[in-house]
Amino acid sequence: MKKIILILVMTPLLCWSQIVNETMFFDALQREYIVYLPTNYSDQSELPVVFNFHGGAGFAQDYIQINDMRPIADTAQFIAVYPQGALDYDGAEPGSEPSTSWLHKAPTTHNDVNFISAIIDSLSSKYSIDEQRIYACGYSEGAIFSYELACRLNQKIAAVAAVSGSMLTDFFREDYGFGLCTPTHPTAIMLIPGTADYSFHANYEGYEPYYLSAESIINYWSDYNNTDQDPIVDAIEDINPYDGSTVERRSWLNGENCVAIEELKVIDGGHDWPGAYGNMDISASSEIWNFVSKYDLNGLIDCSTSFIKNNKQTEPKLIKSINILGQENKNRKNALLIQIYDDGSVERKIIID
Repeated sequence: MKKIILILVMTPLLCWSQIVNETMFFDALQREYIVYLPTNYSDQSELPVVFNFHGGAGFAQDYIQINDMRPIADTAQFIAVYPQGALDYDGAEPGSEPSTSWLHKAPTTHNDVNFISAIIDSLSSKYSIDEQRIYACGYSEGAIFSYELACRLNQKIAAVAAVSGSMLTDFFREDYGFGLCTPTHPTAIMLIPGTADYSFHANYEGYEPYYLSAESIINYWSDYNNTDQDPIVDAIEDINPYDGSTVERRSWLNGENCVAIEELKVIDGGHDWPGAYGNMDISASSEIWNFVSKYDLNGLIDCSTSFIKNNKQTEPKLIKSINILGQENKNRKNALLIQIYDDGSVERKIIID
């Protein structure tokens, strides 16, 4: 009688991409969030995490269809998380149905910053994540909330991007009991505002005393990060002349730990998510990942190497421009100017009119 010998060949188990609908009982509420695990996710590698927040009155299930980062997550290998905002019963007008919100209106003790912190703790226990590379981005009220995470969950958030949403003033925070903006480490910030966005909480010029202008947001984070005062400005190609808007990239470099502030200024843009609707010259989703992925909690990854390689970041800064009498004069035409730089170098220049 012949013996049949079975030989089992062990092959690596491939884990395909999947959506996991998670729930959590938090703050006396049953909360929900969507976790997207990228193609071939494995617990053998720690992956970055990107939180993406829907706008006010929105729902994560709908938002993930419009602002879909799953293809990017598959290619770049990160975990995408789409939390669901809770219904704001206290903030609803009398006789009206409450809507979902990240910024529950007073009087309330509800605090979604703590909810996101709890999600991070849960993710770290269930999945293989890189806790040095957790990022936040969002649209409209989700953008405002992303700034709040940069302010009040800074110890866990490496970098932030905000699309069509402003940042709260200290007056707003004090009025609603949110606490002041107190970041703990240099933090890279990207903002993608539209100059023709007339939503009161996303207006390019701000809406005092509640929401900051784009310029004030940039000044706050530029000052905190100690970046260059003047940006490098680049026009982005207008590949879609029919969308009614163009984009200008403005970058404030040389921050502490090599962090930067970047604005993708959508000129004549509205309350949109570029690449999905509105401006089609850029993909906000791709731009966000390309920007935030360069950073971890310590700042720019390989900061010292990047400073050596990037000529723009090693150029000396002009600190004073004087005439031959020693008088400070920055813009005088057809006269000899002596320009003094922070590395001690001196340049003589005549500006011809």
